[in-house]
Amino acid sequence: MPGNSEPTVEPRILLIEDEPGLVLTLADRLSSEGYAVETATDGEQGLAKATAGGFDLIILDIMLPRLSGFEVCRRLRQAGIQTPILMLTARSQVVDKVVGLKTGADDYVTKPFDMMELLARIEALLRRAPARTAKPAESHRFGSVRVDFRRAEVLKDGRPVTLAAREFALLRYLIEHRGVALSREELLEKVWGYEPGTTTRTVDVHIAWLRQKLEDNPKYPQFILTVRGQGYKFAG
Repeated sequence: MPGNSEPTVEPRILLIEDEPGLVLTLADRLSSEGYAVETATDGEQGLAKATAGGFDLIILDIMLPRLSGFEVCRRLRQAGIQTPILMLTARSQVVDKVVGLKTGADDYVTKPFDMMELLARIEALLRRAPARTAKPAESHRFGSVRVDFRRAEVLKDGRPVTLAAREFALLRYLIEHRGVALSREELLEKVWGYEPGTTTRTVDVHIAWLRQKLEDNPKYPQFILTVRGQGYKFAG
């Protein structure tokens, strides 16, 4: 689960689904991956919450009480709301997928789906979406660590931790994008700006330094995680 940041800036997902078991399973898994999840169990409630805004992604079932997922999607796009929409459908007919995409959905997954595939599609949609405007957090807590962004200070167990400027910038970027798998190339671009002489190995070295300083057991990190074949993800 995410740490205690003020205010919460983890990606916000609205799950519009009427199957209680699936709602519970998905909400728990998404929360454990570092997302802030809100739910709605029918089309009208989902439309109201989505229209209020503030979400980075909407997961929308097609078969819903009151309003279908198609209709919810259509009305959101008509209202100018461009939040990425990932549709869930129990049907396999091509026509449902075509209709969903034509009404404005960005992607779809057919039930029953593989959880890792769903998470990968969520990450892909969040990566392509414009960042949601939000007040930057002044601090963030994870485990026994507290990061004060305003003062550029880090405490572990109440004691100061010395980080180089680049280490702090990397930590901040990881925290601000927690729950999302970040490639080494993206980290190089956003944190180093592709400065001459920097390589993906540079990222690995700085990640190792952060783990040594902040993780209780750097060999088995809890927060700064390796995503095999992709890069790194912050889970605190």
